[in-house]
Amino acid sequence: MIYLKEANFEDIEKEWQFVKAMPEDENGLTNQWADISREDFEKSALPDMVRFSKGIDLPEWMVAETFLFLWDDDEIVGQFRLRQYLNDALREGAGHIGYGVGKAYRGKGYGTKGLALTLEYGKNIIPEDEFYLRVNKDNPASLKVMIKNGGRIVGENDEKYFVRIKK
Repeated sequence: MIYLKEANFEDIEKEWQFVKAMPEDENGLTNQWADISREDFEKSALPDMVRFSKGIDLPEWMVAETFLFLWDDDEIVGQFRLRQYLNDALREGAGHIGYGVGKAYRGKGYGTKGLALTLEYGKNIIPEDEFYLRVNKDNPASLKVMIKNGGRIVGENDEKYFVRIKK
């Protein structure tokens, strides 16, 4: 069974393994905790994820962001992040949702299913009428995931497409 679950301490071992294996920048999804130690994940990263999702003590530039892990039965296969509202920088940039699927799980439909679940999860959270996303032009697989979920390209620059998905 494929499902989303918010970052939590109950699943710390699997969450840590997934997060530490993610590169610092995976096709535009940043990971400030790449190669993090188990101790630092427990003391800093996971508490930050939980706190950020509640909008507590956010850095001035940040908005509340829910960290969701995509599970297939008892294995984490991806991570999805839902920004609960947009500031000007996010409206013109990264948007509401960022995601990454583990390399071993790509091309198997997890991105499409995970984005669908994230859209469903976020439809009563975000105040906008549409979800804002962006994707690197050199990442056609992710663009295809967005299109399969009802996405349409509304703009572009030299490096990125800007995509909207209606709620």
